[in-house]
Amino acid sequence: MSAKKEKLHIVLVGCGRIATLHVLGYENNPDAELYGVCDKDIKKAEQFAKTYGVEKVYKSYEEVLIDKAVDAVEILVPHHLHCEMTVKACEAGKHVSVQKPMAMNLAQCDEMIAAADRNGVKLKVFENFVFYPPYQFAKTLLDRGEIGEPVSVRYKMNNAGLGSVNQPNPEGRAKKAGVELTGELKETGWKIDPKSWLWRLNDTLAGGGPLVFDDGYHKFSIILYMLGEVEKVSAWIDSTQVLPGIYQDCPAAIMWKHRDSKIYGIMDIVDSKDMYIQSKYYTCDERMEITGSRGIIWVTRCTGTLLPTVAPVVMYRDGKLSEYWDMPVDWGESFKSSTLDFIDAIKNDREPVLNGKRGREVLRFSLAAIDSSVRKQEVHLDYYEDKEIKKEKGILHIWGKRNK
Repeated sequence: MSAKKEKLHIVLVGCGRIATLHVLGYENNPDAELYGVCDKDIKKAEQFAKTYGVEKVYKSYEEVLIDKAVDAVEILVPHHLHCEMTVKACEAGKHVSVQKPMAMNLAQCDEMIAAADRNGVKLKVFENFVFYPPYQFAKTLLDRGEIGEPVSVRYKMNNAGLGSVNQPNPEGRAKKAGVELTGELKETGWKIDPKSWLWRLNDTLAGGGPLVFDDGYHKFSIILYMLGEVEKVSAWIDSTQVLPGIYQDCPAAIMWKHRDSKIYGIMDIVDSKDMYIQSKYYTCDERMEITGSRGIIWVTRCTGTLLPTVAPVVMYRDGKLSEYWDMPVDWGESFKSSTLDFIDAIKNDREPVLNGKRGREVLRFSLAAIDSSVRKQEVHLDYYEDKEIKKEKGILHIWGKRNK
C-alpha cells in the first residue's frame, strides 16, 4: 500500500446473496474500502453498487485485474472458477480472498498457493465459522483447560424445511404437516434466487454435494480449529431427494481421529422437512459438544437458532452448569470479522487465519471423508489420493442422480 493511499481498494467479484454479508467488514473501516464490484450480470452489479454505495462497477474480471488502483479481490463465484480466477489475480499482483471450498481438488489448491507465493501476495480462504463469537469463546475455554484434556467432539447439523421462504408454498407445506404459520411460527430464512442454486447441484461445477462438500467445509474447518489435525476418517454419506430432481447429500455420518492423540469425533448431517427453525439466514441448526476429562462445552447455535432460551455457550464442570450469554450471536458478525482478518493480514504483512496451506488441509479432510464413503473404508489423510476433476457438464447435470 503506497504512502499516499489511505485505504486499501478491494473489489467484490460476484454479487450474489452471500456478497451482502461481505459488505459488513467495510462499513466505517479506516483501513479499507469496497472500491468496486464485478459480476457477469452487469445489471446485478450495478444494483449492488447502488444499494451499498460502491464507487465502481467493472464490466469484466479482466478489467478489475488491470486496474492498478485495486489492491485485492474477494472472489465469490462458483467453485469450479476458484482456481483459475485466484491464479490470475495473483499473477496480476492482487491479494486474494476466495470463498470456501477453496478448490475442486488438492492439485488446484497447490496451483493457487504457488501462485500467491510466486507473486508475494496474500491468499485467504474465506471461511467465516471460525470467526463466529460463540465458537471463538468455546475455543478460549478449551485452550484455558476449563474442561481438562479434550477426549471427543460431536457436531450436529440439521437442515429444516418448515416455514422456509425458499420452499414452494410454505403455508401449504406447514398445513400438511399439521402446523399453522401464525404468531411465533412465521416464515423463516432469507430468500435465495433459485437460479443461484443450480450450479451448486451440479458436481462438475460445485465439486460435490451441497451439504458435505460445500457447507461442510465450514464444519471441517471448525473441527481443525478446535482440536487440530486429523489422522483418519470414516464416513457414510447417503443421497435424498428433497424436491423433484433436487438431491441433498444426507443423511450422513462422519467419524474421525485426531492426529497424535486419542481424540475422536463424529458429525451427523440430516434434513428435517417438517421441523421449524428460526433464522435470519439459512434454516439450519448447528450444535457442537466437546467433552473433556473434567467437563463438557456446548455451542448451541450458529446460522439458525433452534434453542433461543439456551445460552450460546454452555459449560459443565465439577457438577456445575455455567451459561455464557455475553457475546454477539448474529451469524453476520462472523463475516465481518473474517473480512477484517483479510484486511489486517494485508496491512500488517501477516498470514490470514485461514491461508492457502491451512485451507488445503480443510479441503483434504472433506475430500477424504467423501472418498471414504465412496470406497466404503477408512481413509488416512496422509495417503489420500487426490480426486480427478470431472469434465464440466451442463447446468442440468444434477448432483445426486448417480448417488442414490
